[in-house]
Amino acid sequence: MRDQPAKDVRRLIRTTTEAARKSTSTATSAASAPDSAALLDDVVRWLDDAKAEEIVSLPLKGKSALGDFMVVASGRNDRHVGAIAEQLREKLKARGETRVRVEGLGACDWVLIDTGDVIVHVFRPEVREFYNLEKMWQAEIPPDASRGDSSQH
Repeated sequence: MRDQPAKDVRRLIRTTTEAARKSTSTATSAASAPDSAALLDDVVRWLDDAKAEEIVSLPLKGKSALGDFMVVASGRNDRHVGAIAEQLREKLKARGETRVRVEGLGACDWVLIDTGDVIVHVFRPEVREFYNLEKMWQAEIPPDASRGDSSQH
């Protein structure tokens, strides 16, 4: 029982530190919102440097809260897709992007790189053609879809 006050103090310090860290990351993400266009430019340039093919950028504003932009690109094969994703991850890290998540590096058919503001999809050509994300995200949202108009169902 003698250690209980020490445990409570450690828990309080840990909780306070975590809260401070969370508020700092929220402030940082709010400050970086205008920076998403600059990040998009860097990402597209880096994909081009890595010899990615058919690079397409799509604005997500008004379509989704997932991010500000989506970039879709292709690699020639699974090794090229993996190399593009690794190069992009390293460039983002060097740029100071701390919230980068990468998924799909195991198979390298489709690798997702999520920075929070810019979402990058790197595909093998056949996989890209199958999912056709560009067509889905370029579609306009019907004006009455947001109102939940059930008269057309």
